[in-house]
Amino acid sequence: MTISTERTGSAPEPAELARSLRRADCGEVATDPGRLAQYSADASNYRQVPRAVLFPRTRQQVINSVAACRELGLPVTCRGAGTSTSGQAVGSGVVLDFSRFYNRLLDLDPSARQATVEPGIVLDDLQAAAAPHGLLFGPDPSTHSRCTIGGMIGNNACGSHSFAWGRTAENVVELEVVTYRGTVMTVGEMTREEIDQAIAEGGERGALIGRLHELAQADLELLRTRLGRFPRQVSGYALEQLLPENRFNLARALVGAEGTCAVVLSAKLRLVLAPQDRSLVVFGFTDACEAADAVPDLLRQPRLVALECVDQALTDIVTRPQTRATIETLPTGRAWLFAELAGPTGELPAAGAELVATARSAKGFTDAEIVADPRRAKSLWRIREDGVGLATRLPDGSQAWPGWEDAAVPPARLGAYLRELRSLFERHGLSGAVYGHFGEGCLHTRINFDFTTEHGVGVFRAFLTDAATLVTAHGGSLSGEHGDGQARSELLPMMYGPQVMRMFEHFKHVWDPDNGLNPGMIVHPLPLDGNLRVTPHRPALPLVTRLPFHADGGDFAKATRRCVGVGKCRSATPQGGVMCPSYRVTRDEKDSTRGRARLLYEMTQGDVITDGWRSTDVRDALDLCLSCKGCSVDCPVGVDVASYKSEFLYHHYRRRFRPASHYSMGWLPLLSRIAARMPKAVNAVTSSRLAPLIKRAGGIAAERELPRFADRTFLSWFRARAPSGTGERGRVTLWVELLADRTPGWDPRGSRSPPSPRPTAISTPPPDSTRTPHCSPRSGWTTRSSTPDVADWPETSASRRATTRCRGRAASRCCSPPSAKRHRTPSSSPTASAAAPRSTRRPTEPASTSPSSSPGPCPTAPPRCLSPPHRYERRAGHRRSRFRAYQARLAVRLGEPDDAITTLSGGNDDPARWFSR
Repeated sequence: MTISTERTGSAPEPAELARSLRRADCGEVATDPGRLAQYSADASNYRQVPRAVLFPRTRQQVINSVAACRELGLPVTCRGAGTSTSGQAVGSGVVLDFSRFYNRLLDLDPSARQATVEPGIVLDDLQAAAAPHGLLFGPDPSTHSRCTIGGMIGNNACGSHSFAWGRTAENVVELEVVTYRGTVMTVGEMTREEIDQAIAEGGERGALIGRLHELAQADLELLRTRLGRFPRQVSGYALEQLLPENRFNLARALVGAEGTCAVVLSAKLRLVLAPQDRSLVVFGFTDACEAADAVPDLLRQPRLVALECVDQALTDIVTRPQTRATIETLPTGRAWLFAELAGPTGELPAAGAELVATARSAKGFTDAEIVADPRRAKSLWRIREDGVGLATRLPDGSQAWPGWEDAAVPPARLGAYLRELRSLFERHGLSGAVYGHFGEGCLHTRINFDFTTEHGVGVFRAFLTDAATLVTAHGGSLSGEHGDGQARSELLPMMYGPQVMRMFEHFKHVWDPDNGLNPGMIVHPLPLDGNLRVTPHRPALPLVTRLPFHADGGDFAKATRRCVGVGKCRSATPQGGVMCPSYRVTRDEKDSTRGRARLLYEMTQGDVITDGWRSTDVRDALDLCLSCKGCSVDCPVGVDVASYKSEFLYHHYRRRFRPASHYSMGWLPLLSRIAARMPKAVNAVTSSRLAPLIKRAGGIAAERELPRFADRTFLSWFRARAPSGTGERGRVTLWVELLADRTPGWDPRGSRSPPSPRPTAISTPPPDSTRTPHCSPRSGWTTRSSTPDVADWPETSASRRATTRCRGRAASRCCSPPSAKRHRTPSSSPTASAAAPRSTRRPTEPASTSPSSSPGPCPTAPPRCLSPPHRYERRAGHRRSRFRAYQARLAVRLGEPDDAITTLSGGNDDPARWFSR
């Protein structure tokens, strides 16, 4: 049987293609270069630029989309969150993005413990709907905050708790699907009578079921002996689900098919009862191999629902102070097993003690901790959840890649397999961090492949071939939960042999004889070293930058390539971070950190985005970026879109006129200072009939109201105010934002005035602070940027003149304060630095022993974590200011010298010490 991998017919031009798809009512259609660049990659090593991206809203639009693509001769690739690590979420035809609109919960039946959903629904949204009924969906990948049910079905996702509640396949009841030829059918379990009845009814559905039944009956022994041997055997098609003992379950057979057989329209899922209580036990071991050897004995505990491993090679990569502090409190060891127990509250302490006793007899055991505090347990689990992002950078700063991402072996063979895998690393001159689902024998690793040279690509192919031989020798699977995709489909014959591969090809041909659904995956595969995102055959454009990008060797393409696609920025609900606020509003890939980084990377390649720094697609994608620096901290790989945006806008508008809003908002600090001296006259003009003309001239939207200026500024009122309190607890400095000072948002007589702490003496920076540089805004503060450059500093109007004098200095160097006493701050105390927790002190910053060695933060610049609403960029030898008026903020810093560093780094969330309006 031969399936052609070539599409017939000439492909239409983008404009013609867009018109054809819109006429067919396929939902929102995008064929512009910006969209194509955003969807050219997922979280894998691969890149394929699609012809179009569709955003269907309804079931009928999905059916229309498939029909239109078949008529046009274009292949279809279905996509959820785009977090696949094997390349199955990118394609050269039409990409259907279900996550944006086609994402509803259709039905939830608590009594039957079932939910019916559209494929684009995010797992966390389903969990939130089921939680009030005491239910949950069992599989929970580490990407649960953004992964979609459709993507989980495509890859047969598992997660940490599949040990107890099964893979996605075990939790799917029915699927409604449409084939490439347009047949819509609902599939699930079928008895022999139901099979015969369907065949007798005829039609496309009956013929398809009949051919699949013949396939299963042709070699029952082969299906029973070669497939479904252990839970994490995910590679290939799940043909064991067609066996009579599995009730010929076509729905489960389609789970893990990676969108190559049918498009899911809706899914009926099985829910499970949430456990009454959970408990975490952490074990320390001398290394990951010893931890793997201990797994079989630990699995005998009946209350165990998860058993995960984290290696020191992974924890050494962590730089976030809070996470670093948590890691330092782990039990002694170089590898740790996280064992979660679930059940009645009264039984868990005894179960935990029994598990610790079992672990003590294991070779290499060092220590254990039973975690009773739920908050600490959550912080520990976060280390494991961030593993997929953290592992992309090795401790030496080099980049690591997927490829051999999730191979699995039976748990009893895990220790031996891991030792031989490490020997394989050494033989090929490679290294990588190890972590994963040790309870089910699934091992995750990211490896420092070099895709920039021909030799490095050759090593990539050789390693994957040898690794496939190794895992097959241990009776394992090339994939344990992420699917085969382009990364491993070529290697499947090594695992299964020709007989099974022929059955896979037959299964694909029955569902999709035209090979129109995600071609090149599982059968008739694309080469594992083809379509690489980074390749020596596509060098980056020679772009000169103004920011240094030290962490990336001054290479802007390498900086934007930091984004590996894990998609944490697509989390729709807060998960303890702020990334990415614009995406949470629009739910649009172009407004996510990942989408912007993808566009910027494609700009450096000059392939899809061909106009470089002048690109309007990149400019428009960056427009809603708040420059909040949230991504530089929350992103596991430290993508810093705010810095990339500053760099891009500098070049984009260099020697060109900017939009009117840039000038009106940029000069607002100076204009507002003038307006504050005659507020009544200014308010009369801005509220008169001239207001529309003023807004039009300033590039301000007509729907916006011009701000009114206060009769008296906050600072003038505050300096004339008699201080309350005796000041026995030290000084407090108020940092007053521009609009909060000069607009009537404050009320000196009412509740909107900043709260005055009981024991303090309050002051504000003196007027002459604008003329004297005191220190870099970064010194003494825990900041978010990895590109220390003056052009990237957050500033207020009061600090502009001060920081301008510091131009050209490294951002970590401080200017000497003229009077340490005048601007005494908590961080200038020797006690503060000496007493600061190690987790909050920067690695390159030694503990201070004198006031002069730590002059403290500049009193004229706010800390980066306040997300200032305006920034300044250097252009043609001087600074042009840009101001964003939608987020006025008044920040008040309160605290004693002892806890200043802890407070500023987020270690103290007491609103009486650190708050903002």
